[in-house]
Amino acid sequence: MINSLWISKTGMEAQQTQLDVISHNLANVSTTGYKRANAVFEDLIYQNLRQVGADTTEQSQLPTGLHLGLGVRTVATSRSYTQGSLQQSTNALDVAIQGNGFFQVNMPDGSIGYTRDGTFQLDSQGRVVTANGLTVANGITIPPTAQSITISAAGAVTVVLPNNPTPQPVGNLALATFINPAGLEPKGQNLFTETAASGQPQNGTPGTNGMGQVSQGFLETSNVNVVQELVTMIQTQRAYEMNSKAIQTSDQMLQKLAQL
Repeated sequence: MINSLWISKTGMEAQQTQLDVISHNLANVSTTGYKRANAVFEDLIYQNLRQVGADTTEQSQLPTGLHLGLGVRTVATSRSYTQGSLQQSTNALDVAIQGNGFFQVNMPDGSIGYTRDGTFQLDSQGRVVTANGLTVANGITIPPTAQSITISAAGAVTVVLPNNPTPQPVGNLALATFINPAGLEPKGQNLFTETAASGQPQNGTPGTNGMGQVSQGFLETSNVNVVQELVTMIQTQRAYEMNSKAIQTSDQMLQKLAQL
């Protein structure tokens, strides 16, 4: 009877974690380039009270065993990297990735960060930076006299200068892919960093070696499906209530036992 209290307690904790993940997804439903996460669970170890396949006689064995589980726990939060829809923008520096890949930006500690958020802007020195002021890895600088900025599907950035109709190249937006993007570590601010689980980045030009192309004047929206999250939230609520009810039932049975 005591086991049921503990098992239900682990169930409530698991559903609370699930609700935390769902809440985070819903909070970022409008975040550019956000990829939805979901909690992953596993059952805990079992009490092996009767071993399956044990000998009952010299000629026979048990066809089934007696194994009592001890509950559930959260083991991971996996992230879905399905493509978000593209939303048109009026900013010439807004760029979306169609397909696989991440933009590379310089982190404050000198390392490289990776993001799907292509909301780029210019800083006071004309450098292309993220909304948080981090420069893109290739160090693209736009001349102050540039009349227009063009970013090709392959990431080539060109500008048109006064009295010169020929577009002038100023840099390239390179992408990076990973064997296991789910192994990237989220750092907040739409940034991820490389880990041993993600593998080393494969850098390259957009549109080559399985990398997606970039689209100027578009932003990738979040891939969170609000209806799906609300349905999962209702399921989580019902599962939490059932685990709570199991605790109440176990408590009532213990009270009845104490009255005997």
